[in-house]
Amino acid sequence: MKKYIFLFGILFNLVFVTANAQDKIEKDQLAETVKQSKMDVLMNSKNFEFIANTMFPLGQPPKNLVGSNYSITFSPEMIVSNMPFYGRSFSNMALGRDKGMRFKGKPEIFTVGKENNGYVVEAKVENENDIYTLFLKISESGFATLSIKTNDRQTTAYEGEVVSIQE
Repeated sequence: MKKYIFLFGILFNLVFVTANAQDKIEKDQLAETVKQSKMDVLMNSKNFEFIANTMFPLGQPPKNLVGSNYSITFSPEMIVSNMPFYGRSFSNMALGRDKGMRFKGKPEIFTVGKENNGYVVEAKVENENDIYTLFLKISESGFATLSIKTNDRQTTAYEGEVVSIQE
């Protein structure tokens, strides 16, 4: 009799643990779907902000940017950049000229596309000083890699996250 009670107890535990594991998997999938749908809404609006956490200048060690408020605001009407620059410049910079990647302008090219595991944003901004080509690759969770190419400076890469625009 004890043998049957023991077997029944083991069988009951196995069924309960399996059902619990399935519930956890379903909750994780639901949370991932909600996160994906938030990113879909953000990318479809085409209005978002990239906040930089790390900078990767060519030929130099990475620079930590956490808490420094470096960001780029993207929209089809205007791109506003407040990013740092460490690296090589290919032209003389006049004294007093801002040496960071600070620019503002209406993008000539602004595309947002969906890829397998995220999104790709390409933009081109031309102002009186330079032409900036931006390539932003965004994961479903919001983490992103940004590359900025200009005519008179080395290409610079940044890692960070994409969020809705903070007013």
